Amino acid sequence: MPLAVYILGLSVFALGTSEFMLSGLLPPLADDMNVSIPRAGLLISAFAIGMVIGAPLLAVATLRLPRRTTLITLISVFGLGQVAGALAPTYEVLFASRVVSAFACAGFWAVGAAVAIAMVPVNSRARAMAVMIGGLSIANVLGVPLGAFLGENFGWRSAFWAVGAASAVALVGVATLIPRIPLPEQKPRLKQEMSIYRDRQVWLSIVITALAAGGVFCAFSYLAPLLTDVAGLDSGWVPTVLALFGIGALVGTTIGGRVADAHLFGVLMSGIAASTVFLAALALFASSQVAAVGLSFLLGLSAFYTAPALNARMFNVAGAAPTLAGATTTAAFNLGNTSGPWLGGKVIDADLGFAATAWAGAAMTVVALVAVVFSLRLQRSRTTSSRLVAGAPAVPSQAPVEACAPSTGA
Repeated sequence: MPLAVYILGLSVFALGTSEFMLSGLLPPLADDMNVSIPRAGLLISAFAIGMVIGAPLLAVATLRLPRRTTLITLISVFGLGQVAGALAPTYEVLFASRVVSAFACAGFWAVGAAVAIAMVPVNSRARAMAVMIGGLSIANVLGVPLGAFLGENFGWRSAFWAVGAASAVALVGVATLIPRIPLPEQKPRLKQEMSIYRDRQVWLSIVITALAAGGVFCAFSYLAPLLTDVAGLDSGWVPTVLALFGIGALVGTTIGGRVADAHLFGVLMSGIAASTVFLAALALFASSQVAAVGLSFLLGLSAFYTAPALNARMFNVAGAAPTLAGATTTAAFNLGNTSGPWLGGKVIDADLGFAATAWAGAAMTVVALVAVVFSLRLQRSRTTSSRLVAGAPAVPSQAPVEACAPSTGA
């Protein structure tokens, strides 16, 4: 595996840390900016909105640009966005810095994945993508808890400075170790790729991904105040619990990635159902410190156990659009990361309490589960119709799942 691929993984570590670290910084940030915790939670949605818009937009806009130069530009803009966030005098400036950083993050994901695949043989592509995704998993295990620790001991701005420093290291690595990648000889036919959006299964996949991710992040975004105000944990425990969520995410990704190829719909239904149960349990037992800590780990496991299957499903139904399939998946995950914190904030504003965010999240995952069942029935109906036309026995079966690297939505 070329060293340059690991440099991309380091870059993703910085990107992922910035995206998710606010879940452990909301209380001190809200106090310093003199805003409510739900309004501070909108900063998480701001980043997700930037990813939703930026992923497909920049995937298309950078198709004919030099890859290495594009990566250098995007990681530089991202790093400057972190500096702007650390220096932000007002909430509005901080909000704007999050949107700009998200655009750069989305573009880096789109271009970085293409570069990683271009640098390795065909039979090593999955490994190359796994290294990039590994950067996101490590961000959840180390980066997010470290951000919470810095915020607790040195102020929330120190976490932004730390991510800015990590971005500078990634910039040096990209500039010195990423080779020049030849541009594709023929520009992809975007009009043809856009035709995938006429397929109901593509839209179902978007809905399932957004709701499955949004349900978990509806509660996870407000996990820090839930742990301190409801469970009664000392704020010093927040980084540890966030690390447990990240460890669960790493374990879940590993298991889900190995099982999803053979049992895609089984993973989708079992993973989303498990998230629903864990969210409901968190709502019921949030006042128990042991339950809150244990369920944080289990939520990370169930959410990221489902992620490989969500990605595989999108690549299966949108395989005719290699440029837009990955960008659509990223956008769908971040639709969830936008709607989840927004819904959680509305629940808190209604004086229902931090634990009620888990009930709201469970409602989202229940709808996702219904959509999975509908998607499975639609696929079986299509398979049956195809076989009848071809003269084959009408025995429903699940279409084979193509192997692909899991993604989480950064």
